[in-house]
Amino acid sequence: MRKIDKKIENSLRLILTEVCDAALDNVKGFRWLTHFANYDNFPNSLSIVCVFNTNSDLADTRSSNKDDYLRDLIKQKLEAENIKVRDISQHISFDTEENCGREHGGNWQKRFRDNTLRNFH
Repeated sequence: MRKIDKKIENSLRLILTEVCDAALDNVKGFRWLTHFANYDNFPNSLSIVCVFNTNSDLADTRSSNKDDYLRDLIKQKLEAENIKVRDISQHISFDTEENCGREHGGNWQKRFRDNTLRNFH
């Protein structure tokens, strides 16, 4: 990893830690988030996954527009660090512990590896 890539990665970790802390306080059922990026095509390749406990929690989040809150918060934090993406919704996906448990036996590495091939930039 190049020095500039490490700086971007460290910045992303700090930004997303702030988002995670806020989401834990403000979004019912939110558990954690992670990100993926190909730094040769950054920020276009940035993918962020917000993970909820259950499908019901995620449905509640969507019906109360808290998913928009998360998108707006992530976009705001990225822009504050001069990381600009055209359409933030193209860079954020939502998942649940429930789905990972059912579809991948709780193995997030396998889930992300499988999904990376299909869904992420």
